[in-house]
This record gives sequence, structure tokens and C-alpha cells, in this order.
Amino acid sequence: MNHKKLWIALSLVVGISFAVLLFYGNQIYQKAPPVPEQVVDESGNVLFTGSNIKDGQNVWQSMGGQEVGTVWGHGAYVAPDWTADYLHREAQYLLNKWAGGDFESQSSEQKALLERRLQIFLRKNTYDEATKTLTLAAERIEAFEHNKAHYTSLFMNDPALDKLRSDYAIPKNAIKDESRMEKMAQFFFWASWACVTERPGESITYTHNWPNDAQIGNVPTGDLVIWTGFSIIMLLIGIGILVFVQARTQQEEVLKPVNDPLMNQVITPSMRATKKYFWIVNILILAQVMLGILTAHYGVEGDALYGIDIASFLPYSITRTWHVQIAIFWIASAWLATGLYIAPSLSGRDPKFQKLGVNVLFVALLIVVAGSLIGQWFGVMQKLGLVENFWFGHQGYEYVDLGRFWQLLLVIGLFLWLTLMIRPIVPIIKKGTSERGLLILFLISCFAIAFFYAAGLMWGRTTNLAIAEYWRWWVVHLWVEGFFEVFATVVAAFLFTRMGLLRIKSATNNVLFATIIFLSGGILGTFHHLYFTGTPTGVMALGATFSALEVVPLVLIGFEAFHNYRMSKSTEWLADYKWPIYFL
Repeated sequence: MNHKKLWIALSLVVGISFAVLLFYGNQIYQKAPPVPEQVVDESGNVLFTGSNIKDGQNVWQSMGGQEVGTVWGHGAYVAPDWTADYLHREAQYLLNKWAGGDFESQSSEQKALLERRLQIFLRKNTYDEATKTLTLAAERIEAFEHNKAHYTSLFMNDPALDKLRSDYAIPKNAIKDESRMEKMAQFFFWASWACVTERPGESITYTHNWPNDAQIGNVPTGDLVIWTGFSIIMLLIGIGILVFVQARTQQEEVLKPVNDPLMNQVITPSMRATKKYFWIVNILILAQVMLGILTAHYGVEGDALYGIDIASFLPYSITRTWHVQIAIFWIASAWLATGLYIAPSLSGRDPKFQKLGVNVLFVALLIVVAGSLIGQWFGVMQKLGLVENFWFGHQGYEYVDLGRFWQLLLVIGLFLWLTLMIRPIVPIIKKGTSERGLLILFLISCFAIAFFYAAGLMWGRTTNLAIAEYWRWWVVHLWVEGFFEVFATVVAAFLFTRMGLLRIKSATNNVLFATIIFLSGGILGTFHHLYFTGTPTGVMALGATFSALEVVPLVLIGFEAFHNYRMSKSTEWLADYKWPIYFL
């Protein structure tokens, strides 16, 4: 396929995919599980309000959120999914109450009758859209009070639940204030209500019958079965097409330069200044590994380290948060530093103040890393108010746990990095050299890295969880998994062309084709994270279809591995680059 057609194909893939992604994003806004303005009993007495539920969500976030168990299936797996746990406890309470004691002692016929009664009772939607009011029957209020008492005992300091707390890796007094605890229980109720309540006019719940629990009528929907099968068909079709293209594409002969072209590379002051980034990357990798070991140990001994009480000042939610967050930091820092090194190497000189910009960005990244980790500790230890926690503490969303203030600083840092990337590259693009196409792709990936992290600013402190999850996966899936992958591919292409192993034209076409393959499945593949987070059925259909296509390039990864291996053996001097080439 020629150069122009590849650019057209890439433009169509990106344009159409994002149009669909945004369209269904709007649908999620419209069809997210409603947060009632007030929850009342059958006499109209207010039990709690929507503000209480939103505050409860903030309390849950402050103690670690998705780093302590899961909600709607997203988060950490040492503690349970709180929505599944709540629903199970609610169901057992009601069944035992209706059975007059012990549900399990009833006959099979009586059990079936009670379970059917339970399904009708729980799945009925009593939310009034006109008044924004949710009405609860007396028995459901009793079940809520029962569950609230359990969670209060669990998250505070009831000695009777010490063993369960240890199993869940939750320290005593994870929540220190009873008022906060009550609000978090109200949030758990709402999140669980969305899991068992049927959408108006439909026979599925807001979360597509998730979690699976036949006792309450949550069984796999027909859509789930159909789109699972369809995704397998799409996977096979995708593999077939890609294998066909691979088979009919003539492999370019690896060039074999006698000498190492990189030995003549001019090393500018700003390029030398990136060395400290890689030292920090190594330190962060070591810290991540150590925290990973400690986090894994909490899965065995949830309240101590070989009998030493560390959970009181370094609980599981902190070690896991730091373990995940530091991984994001070192991966991003490594690629940002790579970009800062590559950009001036392409032009052979530094723009004015380039080294200063590299040093300022380094200090800014250190501030974000240290400040966010410290803020997360203060948040989880319940030393911040709910508003302060949102800004400086722990947002409770996995992979974007850092407080909003640190998020903003990181966004500013990314745009500073983008500026440092643009300054050396644009003058080369203007020259119209043979590298122009590859440089434009490089610059596009740089823009995407800066702009798509900003998607993490699209939710606020009280945003509906379904909407926050939509934007969170823009960051996790598109920023981390998508555009950094494109960036890495372009960097690898530049490396091979500068080493004299590939021709510029073929490298550009290969990168364009690879990017089309990545993004054709990757952009809409974002939806495979959102099956059960209060989204409409269309999200499941698109997520299943396009996430299957994400796997297709991995099937042929052996070809790329062999190609890189062949490159590493093409000349003697390439032995010095063996491991970087293997890594790529």
C-alpha cells in the first residue's frame, strides 16, 4: 500500500473511532445509573440524600477506593467486590427473615419461592425520574441497617472482625469517623442498587446483571453470550487478514552498514541532561518491586509483616497504590526521557534553553512523584477532609490515584515536554526531508501523550461513578496502552533507520501500517473495560468486537521478534545493541 493511502486509512480509523467513542460517551452520560436526590421510605420520610451518597463515594475514595477491594469489578482483589458483597449480605438477610429463621433449612420448593420473591423485590425499579426520588420498602431499609452495622464493624475497630479484616488486608480504623462510615455505607447501597435494579422498560440491570448471582436473578444476558461469540469470530477474521497481508508482503532485506552510524552522533547538552531521568527510572523500578513484594505479602498476612505491625502506618491500600502509581511514573518518565534524547538527536543541535527546559521538567516530575505519594498517604490515613483529599490526597481510581492538584501539575509538565519536543522537530519537518512522514507521526504521538492524559481532568469530586470510569479508561487504555505504544513504535523505527538497518520510506510505511492496526482495535477496544460499569448495551457490543482485534497483532509477534533477532545478527557491531533490540 502506498504512503498516501496509509495516511488516509489512519485518518479514517482515528476519526471514525473517536466519533463513535464520543457518541457512546454521551450515551453513558444519559444512561448512567441515577444518583437520587433523596432516598425515602414508603411514608416519604427522607433516609439519606444524593449528597450523602456522593460524600460516601468520596469517603470510599479517601481510604484507597479501588485499591481496597473492587466496585463494579474494578480494583484490587484481596478484599471483595463491595457491591457483590453488599448484595449477597442483603439477599441472605431478606431470605432468612422471610424464612422465619434459617433459609437453608427450608425445602427446595420453599427456597425456590423465596428466591423468586427476592428477585421480584430487589429488581423492581422504585426510582422516580420526575422527582429524583428513590423509595425503599421497610424490609429493604432493615437490610440496609444490617449491612451498615457490618461495614461499620469491619472498617472501624470491632475485635470480632479482626480475622476478616486480616483476610481483607484492611487495618483497624480504616475509617475513623462514624459519620463518614455511615455515608460510605450509603454509597455501597447505591452502587449495589445499580447492580440489581432493572433499567426502566428492560429486564437487565444498570450493570448488565453484574455481579453474577443467580439467587437475585443476575445471570448472563443474551447480549453477553452473543457478543462473546461474535468477538471470537472477529478475532479469527482479523488473524486471517493479518496473516494474509504478512504472507504477501515481501520482507525488506536488512541493510548491513560496516560501521556503527551512532558513533558519529552529536551529543548535545540537553541530551546529556536526560541521564538523570534514567537514574530516577531505575530507582523507581527498584521501589516498585519492593512495594510489590510487600503488597503480595499482605495477601498472606493482611495486618503485619512476619508479625511486625506495619499495617497501622503502611497499610495494603498504600503499598498497592504506590506500587501501581510508581509503575506509571517510571514507564512514563522513561519514554519522556527517550523523547527528550531523540528529538535533539534528529536535528543535531539544541534549540535555545532546551537544556534548561529538560532540567526544569525533571524537577517538576520529582515534585509530582514525591508530592502525590505523600498526599496519598495522608489521604488513606484519614488526615485530610474530603475536599482536600480530592485535591491533594487519594482519588481512589486505580492508575490515576494521585490528587487533582498533582494531576494538574503533571498535565502542565506533559505540555512542557511537548514544547521541548516540538522545538527541535518542527524545523526538520519544514525542510521536507525524507524523514518528514516519520517525524510527523512522531510529533502526532507526542501531542497524543500530552493531550490524552488530560482526559483524567474530565471528572470531578462528585461525578457519577459510571462517567468517571469512562474517562478513567481514556487515560489507562488510550494514554498508557495506546499512544505510548505508537510513540514506542516510532522511536524504534528512528533507531533502526539511524543505525542504517532500514530505509526511511519502508520504515515510515511499516509504522503507519502498525499504527493503523494498533488503533483500529485499540480506540474502541477501550469499551471492553466498561461492560459492567453502568453503560448501555452498545458499549458491550463495540467493546467485545474491537477488543478482540487488539489481540490480532500479538498473534504475529513472533515474526517481529525474529525480524529483530535477524537485525541483531546482521553485523558485528550490532552485538553492542543486542539487548535493546531484543527488548523492542
